[in-house]
Amino acid sequence: MASTFLIHPSVDDGAAPPKKDFAGGTLVCKCSDAPVEVKVDSNSAHNHACGCTKCWKPSGALFSVVAVVPRDKLTVTKNEHKLSVVDPDAAILRHACKDCGVHMFGCIENRNHPFFGLDFIHTELSPQSGWSVPGFAAFVSSIIESGFDPARMVEVRGKLRTLGLEPYDCLNPPLMDAIATHVAKASGALLA
Repeated sequence: MASTFLIHPSVDDGAAPPKKDFAGGTLVCKCSDAPVEVKVDSNSAHNHACGCTKCWKPSGALFSVVAVVPRDKLTVTKNEHKLSVVDPDAAILRHACKDCGVHMFGCIENRNHPFFGLDFIHTELSPQSGWSVPGFAAFVSSIIESGFDPARMVEVRGKLRTLGLEPYDCLNPPLMDAIATHVAKASGALLA
């Protein structure tokens, strides 16, 4: 039986391959007039499908596709005045275009957060190809929170695996290990 849901347009038909020496590009919001543009001077890392209800998703998609870049490699180059923070109380401050609603990037201001210094981006907003490809799916169960039928979760996880995206209900093991290591070093349980 063919699935009647869309994971994400950039992965459902296979992700474009990354380029070995890709050095970044420009992210552009969906506005036809005066779009917000963000320059990224590095390739992305930890690219993944995310089922959380906070991330921006294209219309009809169950998941967002989100990656990270070093904060110092991201610069808003056009129409910064159109950006606003979606939820100022969230751990990740998602900067969205006020006109089209697209999340251009997310940053973490808490210096004690394990991912401080990394900004979150949606590489599908770039006209350039070569970005890192999604390697896993995170927060898969969270799609239920947006109204997806829980009885179909086996089907969703099966499709994710078919696409080469191992499904997790948190982050993948290497990122969870990085978080735990950061916490252990901060508490003194591990020496820095």
